[in-house]
Amino acid sequence: QVQLVESGGGLVQAGGSLRVSCVASGNTFSINNMGWYRQDPGKQRELVATISRGGITNYADSVKGRFAISRDNAKNTVYLQMNSLKPEDTAVYYCDAETYWGENYWGQGTQVTVSS
Repeated sequence: QVQLVESGGGLVQAGGSLRVSCVASGNTFSINNMGWYRQDPGKQRELVATISRGGITNYADSVKGRFAISRDNAKNTVYLQMNSLKPEDTAVYYCDAETYWGENYWGQGTQVTVSS
């Protein structure tokens, strides 16, 4: 089992920056990929960014050049630095951990609200 706890969400004005963090606990040795997804009410959860244990990253086109995902394996933590935020980035952001065996674990989510 893996437990994930997100933090760092909040309210920010358009054009501002915010960093969210996710700390993993439990069987952290089993985690391969970690990532961030987001979901607006009434919409499907969508990929924001992922990072492998080795540091290979992948981003949604909508956030490329504005968001940066990073990971500290020693601290079992993944970060998402969000710059040049837009109102359409408003959503609940969820941390995801995928094990080497294909299991997925989710955090409880953290709200990010960008005001215009």
